[in-house]
Amino acid sequence: ARSHHLPSCSLCPHLRSRRPPGRQRERERERGFREVLFGRAREVFDDLPTWSPPSQREVMRRCGRIFFPPSLKFVSHSGGRLSATRFSTTGFDLPDWFRNPKDDGSCAGLDDEEDDIFVLPTEPNVSDERRSQSSTSRSLSIRPGFPATASHEDAEFEADIDEVSRILSARFASPEAIMIAMDCCSVRVTGCLVDKILTRFSNDWVAAFGFFMWVGTQGGYCHCADSYDLMVDILGKFKQFDLMWGLINQMVEVGGLMSLMTMTKVMRRLAGASRWTEAIDAFHKMDRFGVVKDTKAMNVLLDTLCKERSVKRARGVFQELRGTIPPDENSFNTLVHGWCKARMLKEALDTMEEMKQHGFSPSVVTYTSLVEAYCMEKDFQTVYALLDEMRKRRCPPNVVTYTILMHALGKAGRTREALDTFDKLKEDGVAPDASFYNSLIYILGRAGRLEDAYSVVEEMRTTGIAPNVTTFNTLISAACDHSQAENALKLLVKMEEQSCNPDIKTYTPLLKLCCKRQWVKILLFLVCHMFRKDISPDFSTYTLLVSWLCRNGKVAQSCLFLEEMVSKGFAPKQETFDLVMEKLEKRNLQSVYKKIQVLRTQVTNLKHMESFQ
Repeated sequence: ARSHHLPSCSLCPHLRSRRPPGRQRERERERGFREVLFGRAREVFDDLPTWSPPSQREVMRRCGRIFFPPSLKFVSHSGGRLSATRFSTTGFDLPDWFRNPKDDGSCAGLDDEEDDIFVLPTEPNVSDERRSQSSTSRSLSIRPGFPATASHEDAEFEADIDEVSRILSARFASPEAIMIAMDCCSVRVTGCLVDKILTRFSNDWVAAFGFFMWVGTQGGYCHCADSYDLMVDILGKFKQFDLMWGLINQMVEVGGLMSLMTMTKVMRRLAGASRWTEAIDAFHKMDRFGVVKDTKAMNVLLDTLCKERSVKRARGVFQELRGTIPPDENSFNTLVHGWCKARMLKEALDTMEEMKQHGFSPSVVTYTSLVEAYCMEKDFQTVYALLDEMRKRRCPPNVVTYTILMHALGKAGRTREALDTFDKLKEDGVAPDASFYNSLIYILGRAGRLEDAYSVVEEMRTTGIAPNVTTFNTLISAACDHSQAENALKLLVKMEEQSCNPDIKTYTPLLKLCCKRQWVKILLFLVCHMFRKDISPDFSTYTLLVSWLCRNGKVAQSCLFLEEMVSKGFAPKQETFDLVMEKLEKRNLQSVYKKIQVLRTQVTNLKHMESFQ
């Protein structure tokens, strides 16, 4: 796409012609900027010379031209070479308590829709910026996840990451084209750099594979087994199975790289693509690749099939192999768990009896699978009977058993019983773990008892258990569900303070909240913050962004995210396409309408092809 730049303030006719006083003048200024911004959005889309799925960073780059001002500064913290760039939040016009959180920060103005209209911020005052940087409170900013006091080596490493990312973010037709483009890159290739780039571009197999091949040609570097495994997994995720097998053959030729971990990724990706027969064939080929077909390997295959909704095939494999590969307790537990997940309790109980016939006593793992199955059926009477049986057989419930029971009771609305489970756990002398506490927090949050949920977090700390990403995700989701916007955003700040890396589940409730409240600035900030941390949206998040942007008049950005969504292998729902195309038709954007129509046809054809495989 061509480079487009937003006009400066002096070029806006609304500001030259009128300068009304006070708030009226400010609103005229906002209206003028919005007209320029949305007009530029249409120009960006209409001027695209060719149409192909954009990269994630390309989406944000183009959206940034429309939403983010030229005055948004990059701050370099190393001399000379621009490295480890960060976005400065100064001038971003977010609430002060959000940019510079304090214990007594208020949420003043957050509910005022007029305060959330996006405008081009003024050039930040240098003294204010320095003052904010020297403040003891840590602000939430879009930046790489390493400390400000990073060493020169760390800064150089981040600069290399940014340089490679810049090249890979361009839209290349093939991995070979990326290899050519990378020849001008002078970064220092290390194993850490390779793993970081492959992780960052794990949702773009063309970029990842092109980089992987280029790195393999660099002198002084050889791919390790972990890098090969990561690339195998990426290719498998995007169903590039021919390339995946080619890479496997290369690993065999090099020697010493194949492992059960490699074949686990292969079998899981094949089964995930509903290629169960090929997954089973991959197991039978393992010995050709130097991987032993033993009980552990068989259990991996059984677990893979069970998790991919094919427990009947797992049962068939088990019956075929048990004559040559002796099963163990884990083999039977895997099958019991598979039957329970499929809600086929009779088969689960039969497998449990077969387990006894082979000389294996049902363990706490076996019983816990049954407890989980009856919890899904909300048959808590049978669950309590199973717990009594476990105690009689000197196989007492463990923390996992209690966590499953408490969580199920909470979801069923039986909050009092769920909280009583905590007392039973203590009576049995079982120590709660992070998962148990997280489930307890979920139940309290669901019941609207957020203060009690925060108290549980403090109890976690006193017992030496640090809150993890699931803890924060549960608290953020509960705060959003109960309209406690300030607390939800402060929790994101606290995650950054405690170096707890967020995931997509962290951002989803926050993005939904912003969409519900029409908070454009904070929504865009969160999207940029998410992408900067190498977190890709999932299907529901893409759908949310596409739909909300479209319904709120930002059809250009909506189309960009729709393209990005398809390029990442997601198939949007037909109603999502209907919404976008309806808005395009109303705006008479015929060229873009035709492009989205072609994209819709491609998705439909792909669905039909997969249904015949």
